[in-house]
Amino acid sequence: MPKEFLKLHGRDAEVEVFDVVVGERRAPSAVTSYSSEAKDLGGLFTVQFGVMDAWFEEEEQIFVHCKDPYKAKNIRIEIEGVEVANTRKPRLLYETGLRVRTYIPKTDCRIDILESSELRTQCPYKGEAEYYHVRIPSKKRQDDVVWWYRNPTLECAAIRGYVAFYDEKVDVWVDGEKQDR
Repeated sequence: MPKEFLKLHGRDAEVEVFDVVVGERRAPSAVTSYSSEAKDLGGLFTVQFGVMDAWFEEEEQIFVHCKDPYKAKNIRIEIEGVEVANTRKPRLLYETGLRVRTYIPKTDCRIDILESSELRTQCPYKGEAEYYHVRIPSKKRQDDVVWWYRNPTLECAAIRGYVAFYDEKVDVWVDGEKQDR
């Protein structure tokens, strides 16, 4: 954080507390800097999320708290013991009244076992979905178990190039733990 925006508010042996001042705006006690005396936190600082006017990550405003960059989930999808997708870059889509859907980059899926389906469905929030069947090496086929949006609506543009699996029909592992269907 640039020092020109920090004004010392107080200190003790382990911490210095700063106000963040930009022009006429002041966020009191917004930054705590930890000295080397503070065992696990020495050399680090914390910022009080709620005292700032707004937060942005890569030009997108965020709310409540910063996203944890170390919390990327490993999502693995299997059908009858065959891994069909494995990613550390999922996108979670929350919809009112529906279960959270995990969208996975196509590049993290076994595209070689996906077969195009004729099924199309429409959603007023996401657009038109196209479906895939999955044919596993045993030649057994799971029909219409994967979908994606070729041209999602603007509000769901982040799922372009990603697919979702019906969690109710496949085995899903999140960070190594199998999920209930």
